[in-house]
Amino acid sequence: MAIAKRVAAPDAGADLASRIDALDWPQITAEIDSQGCAILKNLLTPDQCRAIAALYPDDDNFRSRIVMGRHGFGRGEYKYFSYPLPDLIAQLRPALYAHLQGIANRWNEAMGIDIRYPTAHAPFLKRCHEAGQARPTPLLLQYEAGDYNCLHQDLHGEHVFPLQVAILLSEPGRDFSGGEFVLTEQRPRMQSRAEVVPLAQGDAVAFAVHHRPVQGTRGTYRVNLRHGVSRIRSGQRHTLGVIFHDAK
Repeated sequence: MAIAKRVAAPDAGADLASRIDALDWPQITAEIDSQGCAILKNLLTPDQCRAIAALYPDDDNFRSRIVMGRHGFGRGEYKYFSYPLPDLIAQLRPALYAHLQGIANRWNEAMGIDIRYPTAHAPFLKRCHEAGQARPTPLLLQYEAGDYNCLHQDLHGEHVFPLQVAILLSEPGRDFSGGEFVLTEQRPRMQSRAEVVPLAQGDAVAFAVHHRPVQGTRGTYRVNLRHGVSRIRSGQRHTLGVIFHDAK
């Protein structure tokens, strides 16, 4: 298919890896540590965004389709990609993981969690697959006017990488209105904190899947996080979700 060729273009992968490496990772790391999330500006080009979104109607690219309303997840739908992943998405996972695994290991150490993550994504995926988590988790979400995604966590099994990435493929103000990415943080014995993340087309947000460490006056404690999408006011919104662990 012509669309698949656009996503899988060889030079696109090299350019993507360079773009990821060129991001301001010290600043991104500081924001993830302090807020639980950070924006990765211009991660994908508009052409790449449109090419990935255009894959949605072709079920040959996917292993399953989820209609959110049937499960109480909200309104809208999404599809999980099947293996082999489209090349660009297959390249996103290891390239992003390489920059996030250090944060994940440091967080687990701070929270007293014994699990450590290898420096490369492939050995971590092997760990997942050996534990029966062999179904790919990258997903493509589609929202129409009135749709929304309830606050949730993408856990999928025993082996969970503590960070994930969502990439906005549509252009706010042209393709859709509303539909803000929302993150909430539940703090012990305190009221929850909400974070609304403004994204442009091609921007990504890296964020905590489940919990993260926070330094308090009496040491480090864990806060619990959930994420979702507010109601789409008009138009159509597509998002690519990059989860680094696979599912049972």
